[in-house]
Amino acid sequence: MLAADPARRVRAVGDLYRLLLHREQVFPATAPAALVLARLLDDPRTLSEGRWERRAGRRSLRAELLNWLASFADITRLDVEDGVGAAQDLAAARAARPILHDRIADFCDDDDPLVREAALAATSLLLADPALASSVSRYAPAVREVLAVSADSYYRWIARERLAAWGEDATGLVTAEEERRAALDRAGELAEDPFGGQAQEQAIRWLEEQPEDTAAPERLGRQHEDRTVPIPAAPHGPVPELPVADPGSEAGYCGPWRIAREEERAEWTFTPHVGVGPLHFGMTLEEITRVLGEGPAVSSYSHHGEDQRLNYADFTESGIRALFRDGRLGCVAVDALTGPQARLDAAPLTGCAPSHVEDWLVHRTTRPGSLSYSVAGDPVFADLGLAIRSQRAGDIVLTRPLFLLHDWLDLWHALPSEEWNCS
Repeated sequence: MLAADPARRVRAVGDLYRLLLHREQVFPATAPAALVLARLLDDPRTLSEGRWERRAGRRSLRAELLNWLASFADITRLDVEDGVGAAQDLAAARAARPILHDRIADFCDDDDPLVREAALAATSLLLADPALASSVSRYAPAVREVLAVSADSYYRWIARERLAAWGEDATGLVTAEEERRAALDRAGELAEDPFGGQAQEQAIRWLEEQPEDTAAPERLGRQHEDRTVPIPAAPHGPVPELPVADPGSEAGYCGPWRIAREEERAEWTFTPHVGVGPLHFGMTLEEITRVLGEGPAVSSYSHHGEDQRLNYADFTESGIRALFRDGRLGCVAVDALTGPQARLDAAPLTGCAPSHVEDWLVHRTTRPGSLSYSVAGDPVFADLGLAIRSQRAGDIVLTRPLFLLHDWLDLWHALPSEEWNCS
């Protein structure tokens, strides 16, 4: 399967890769191709190094095969509704995950750090398979110790997202990533300042010393071209003032559009990709009920034969809706009228004028292309895991923030129909 000539080997693997993943879809040949690639991993010829078309820097063919298998594992987490392909092809791809896990496991302790990182990335994504859930505790420490501190931003994102999904505290990793981005931004500004003098020279030297980010740029914050429209990076200009929450209804007013006053709202902090307030992504309904001290007033189930699947639960006293996938919290919607005041960097996100919140977030976002709009016109910030919906309050509309894991960003298909009735 592997040609002796390096150029032919690259072309052969490239052909396999195009079979494996094309426009984030699976085909009848995708699962067999993934299994073929996995069988090549221990071939000595995969130790040869080169530059590969999708990632910066030199690495062994073995590391690149593992990166491609990580992409395969990532796509198997999508659903048919996401346009990933036919149901039987997706089922075949998912069925291959335990086999791939067995083939890849040995490389998670490889002496080559690039092979080790790629193997851990692929493994952590494969562990989304319920059949492999028992192995999470085995790999979680390595994901934190290796992937979370990688020079590759995609690996760091995988670490934060997977650890949060496994119910572990990823707050420190999120803070470290924000500080890293802020430091790079500050140094970049100084390096471009023609009057910066010694500070400019120091910034340039510091930037030159930083390890190259080898992440494939299109992997982080995946966007579906047929459902969202990428927006250019935030324009340069003065940063807008912080949004201001509606002051609330007058004392004594108890009508249907009553808006809670500031002193009546709980204060919650939003940590991207981790959770909001006391709620962390990955929690079960029972855990949320204990934390909020309130039973859900409404819970919706969709029926699949004899099975019941929880879609969402409303906690009316707390003013939040918890939305689930596979029994785990993946999205929190905060009621604009009565919900807690959820803040990001001290800025209120609940019960504000939608245009003010959107404008502030557009200028705050740090990654080009992270902003998209749903089919209903809701701004979705992929780098934050945040969507801003509008909710009516009589003759005005106020912000109803949605805090999301990455696989909820396609709002039209991720949210139940009842959520759209809240606008």
